[in-house]
Amino acid sequence: MRIKKVGVVGAGTMGSGIAALLASAGVPVVLLDIPGKDDPLEFVKRGLERAKKAKPAAFMRKDRAALITIGNTRDDLELLKDVDWVIEAIIEKLEPKQELYERLEGILPEHAIVTSNTSGIPMASLLEGRSENFKKHFLGTHFFNPPRYLHLLEIIPTPHTDPEALKTIENFGDRILGKGLVRAKDVPGFIANRLGVYGMLKAVALMEKHDLTIDEVDALAGPLIGRPKSAIFRTADLTGLDVLKMVADELAHTTGEDFSLPEWVLKVIEGGCLGDKTKCGFYKKEGKEIYTLDWKTLEYKPREKPKIPGVDEAKQLSLSKRIAAVLDLPGKYGAFMRDLFAISSQYTLAKTPEIAYDIVSVDRALKWGFGWRMGPYEQMDAVGLEKTAELIEAAGLEKPELLAKAEGAFYKKEGAERRMLALEGGYVPVPELPGVIEIQTLKDAGRVVKESKDAALYDMGDGVLLLEFRTKMGALGEGIFKMLDYGLNYIEKNDLTGLVIGREDERAFSAGANLALILMLAQEGDWDELEMAVKLFQKSTMRLRQAPFPVVVAPFGLTLGGGCEMTLHADRVQAAAESYIGLVEVGVGLIPAGGGTKELLFRFSEELAPYTGAEADPFAAVKRAFEIIAMAKTSTSALEAFEIGYLQKGDRISMNKDRLLADAKQRVLDLAPDYVSPVRGTITALGKEALGNLKYAVWSFREAGQITDHEVRIASELAYVLSGGDGPPRQVSEWDILDLEREAFLKLLGTRKTQERIAHTLKTGKPLRN
Repeated sequence: MRIKKVGVVGAGTMGSGIAALLASAGVPVVLLDIPGKDDPLEFVKRGLERAKKAKPAAFMRKDRAALITIGNTRDDLELLKDVDWVIEAIIEKLEPKQELYERLEGILPEHAIVTSNTSGIPMASLLEGRSENFKKHFLGTHFFNPPRYLHLLEIIPTPHTDPEALKTIENFGDRILGKGLVRAKDVPGFIANRLGVYGMLKAVALMEKHDLTIDEVDALAGPLIGRPKSAIFRTADLTGLDVLKMVADELAHTTGEDFSLPEWVLKVIEGGCLGDKTKCGFYKKEGKEIYTLDWKTLEYKPREKPKIPGVDEAKQLSLSKRIAAVLDLPGKYGAFMRDLFAISSQYTLAKTPEIAYDIVSVDRALKWGFGWRMGPYEQMDAVGLEKTAELIEAAGLEKPELLAKAEGAFYKKEGAERRMLALEGGYVPVPELPGVIEIQTLKDAGRVVKESKDAALYDMGDGVLLLEFRTKMGALGEGIFKMLDYGLNYIEKNDLTGLVIGREDERAFSAGANLALILMLAQEGDWDELEMAVKLFQKSTMRLRQAPFPVVVAPFGLTLGGGCEMTLHADRVQAAAESYIGLVEVGVGLIPAGGGTKELLFRFSEELAPYTGAEADPFAAVKRAFEIIAMAKTSTSALEAFEIGYLQKGDRISMNKDRLLADAKQRVLDLAPDYVSPVRGTITALGKEALGNLKYAVWSFREAGQITDHEVRIASELAYVLSGGDGPPRQVSEWDILDLEREAFLKLLGTRKTQERIAHTLKTGKPLRN
C-alpha cells in the first residue's frame, strides 16, 4: 500500500511537530484537535502556529505549512475519510483514545492504518472493543520530540497487526520520514524512555548522594561520555519538567518501579519553573547571562564551568577509552560516574529481555532517541564486562543473567561479520540496516583502496569509489585534495563507474578550509605557499566538475565554506535533509575562493540565458550571487538550499541520513550509462556598470551604520570579482573569475582586520565584526 495522505489527531507539541515533519517531506496532512469555545479551530490553530514559530524550526521550509489542512474533531472528522494513515497524538488517557477510535471506524477507508503515539498506554488496552479490521490495521508509532530532529521511531506491533500494514509504516517511516526504526515490545515506556528516563532520574538522585552541582553533573554526563551537550538537566529543561514528571509518574504507575523525582524538583515544578517554555527550570536565562539552580537553596547562581580533575586529559582520548577513563576520575566525581554506570548498566541488562527483541535495538534506541554516540551495550564493551560486573557488585546490585551469558563481550567480530549476544545465549549476526552502506563495513570487508590521516578511498562496489574526509569537522586541505586527485586518476585509469564524496560524522560534512593553517601562513608572510594552496583548491573543484565520469557529493550537517564549494561543483548532490549549506567566508573577512563565487555567478547567469528583454536583466544574476555571499546565507535544511540556489534541479534529498551514502552511490549508477562530461562556455561580465551598482548599495549600508569599514572592503572585493573587474562588459571564462577570486582572497587575507577575525573565530567559534 502507498501512503499518499496522512491525518494527525492532536495538535499539541508532538502532534503539530509530527504534522510539520510530514509536510516537510511533501506529504499532505490533515491536522485536527478538539474544538475551542469561541473559535472551533482555536486549539489546532494554536498548535500549527507553535510549529511555525518553533525553535529549532519544526518545518524544513516555511512554505510546506501550506500542505496542512486544519479542523476540529467535532465538526471535521470527515476530512479523514480519504487518508491512508491516521496518527493519534491526543491526551494520554485511555478513554478519550478509545472514543476517538470508535468514531474513526465509521469514517476511515477500509485500508487506512491507525497508529498511536502513546508512550505509556498498552496497545492491547487501546484495542478493546475494536473490529478485526481495525485491529489488523493498528500499531504503535512512538515519535520523539522534536520529531524533525530526533532520529528514533519506535514501532510497536500488536499480535493482530497485519504484516503488510507493519511493512507499509516501516517503509514510510524509513524512506519518507527519514527515521531510524526500532521494534519494541508492548510494555510501559517501550525501550528508549524506559531506560533513558530511568538513567536521568538516577543521575539526579546520585547528584544528591555525592554532593555535586547541576553544572558538575552536566559537565560529566554530556559530550564527555558521548551524550548531547544538553546532558541531564539541560535536556530536562528542553523537554519540560512537567513532561518529565508526567512520564516518570506514568512509568512508576505502570511498572511499579522507582521513577520518583526528589522533593526539591517537585518544588521547582510547583513554583511554575518548567524549563525553556517558562524561561526557568534547572537553568534560567536573563539577557545573555545563564544562571544555574542551586538544588540545596532553590536559588539561581551564575552558571559555572566546573574544573574537574582529569577531565581535560580524558577529552584527548577516543570515546571508548574516555568512557572507561571517567570511571577512574578522582574523588566524588569518579564515585558518581561509577555509580551511574553500574546502576544504569544493571537496569539495562535486567530489563532488555522484557522490553526489546535484541541488544542492538537497545543500543539504537538510546543513540537515536537520546542522541548518545554509543549505546549501553557498546559502552559496557568499552569498559569491559569484567569491570562492569565488578562495578555492579560494588554498587550492591544483583548480577543480571544476560551479563552471565556474555562470553567476554556483547559484540564480536568474526571476519567481516559483526555478531551480538542473543537474549537466549550464543551469538548471532547483527541485523544490517537495509539499504545502508557504512564505512566501517567497507573497512571490515577490506575495501580500502588508499588511505592517509586526512582522507581515504573505498571501493563501494559496482565500480564506484567513495572519498572520505577524515579531518576534524571535515576541514579541507592538501591531504584531501591529493587524495581526490589520486581517486579521479584511479577511476579513469581503471575505467570505473564514478565517485561519491561523503563521510560519517555527527555534525559536519565539511565546515570549510583549515583556517588555522591559513592564518599561520599569512602571519608568516608565506604568500607564494598561500597562492599555491588556493590554486590547488580551485584546480581540485574544477577537476571534480570536469571529470569524465559522474561525481556525486553527499553533504549533511554543517556544509560550510569550502564544503559548500565542493558541493557546488558536483554533477549531482545527494543531500541529507538536515544539511546546513552556506558560503560563510565573509564572517572571517574573506570571500569564497575555491570556486564558490565563480559558481554562483555562472549558475545564476546561465539560468537567465533562455530569457530575453527585461525579464533577463543580467545584473539580476550578479545581484543574487552578491546578496547570498555578502550575507553568508546558510540553509536551515536541504529543502531551503534549493530555495537559496545551493542545490538545483537534478539534486536530491535523502530524508534518512543512514541511507545517504547508498543513495549517492545509486545516483552515480543512474548517471553513468549515458554520462557526458559537462562543458561550460563563457558568460558576459558586466564590468564597471555592475560594480557601480553594487558599490552604491554597499555605501548605503555603511551610511546607515549597518556595516563596518572593513565589511565595506570585503563587500567591495566581492563586487569586483562578480563584476569581472571595472572595465567594459566582456566575455569571461570560469578561470577568468577564479583568478579574480584568488586575488581578492589573498588581498583580504593580508589585512590586519581579516587576520583578527580569523583568530577570533578560531579561539571562540564565533564571528568578529571589526
